[in-house]
Amino acid sequence: MYIPAHFAVSDPAALHRIIREHPLGMLVRQGGDGLDADHIPFELDPAIGPLGTLTAHVARANPLWQQCPSGSPVMVVFRGAEAFISPNWYPSKHESHRQVPTWNYEVVHAQGTITVHDDERFVRGLVARLTRHHEAAEPKPWKMTDSAPEYIDGMLRNIVGIEVTLTSLVGKSKLSQNREARDRLQAAEVLDERGHAELAQRMRDPG
Repeated sequence: MYIPAHFAVSDPAALHRIIREHPLGMLVRQGGDGLDADHIPFELDPAIGPLGTLTAHVARANPLWQQCPSGSPVMVVFRGAEAFISPNWYPSKHESHRQVPTWNYEVVHAQGTITVHDDERFVRGLVARLTRHHEAAEPKPWKMTDSAPEYIDGMLRNIVGIEVTLTSLVGKSKLSQNREARDRLQAAEVLDERGHAELAQRMRDPG
């Protein structure tokens, strides 16, 4: 990934934030027919390993867990907030007419080694944690005990757990840091008005 110095993010805490807020990762691997990718919601535990550990589950019918055995290198890409930026939003554009359109975004490339867990206890614990986290905002959160035990047992038999121990985290936050402050802040205002509140807030305080 090409990363100009003013867009580079090296702080693990900042990279973990993007992963936590946008947990649907794209796991990229070398398959039998070339590169392949799967889109999987991950759970991050920053305390396990030097850079953290990602856990997830895939359908047993998905060949990922057999084609990518434990110890294989993988990369998981997490995309954060993103949106198109028009030069018409920059105050300076109307003075110099020397700006062009662009796209702002945040992204993390997380590399590591995969471990396959074809283990009912592992996947049960993982599903329980994911459920508690993502159902927390619901008025009446769904929990595994809402369904009959035999139904849940059958569903768990149809999934396989995976774990990625991270060895490298590379991040990029392209938030108009290379623009004049007035251009960056005005673009953030327009994004806010158009429903891109998260990206607008990140542009106001790019860190």
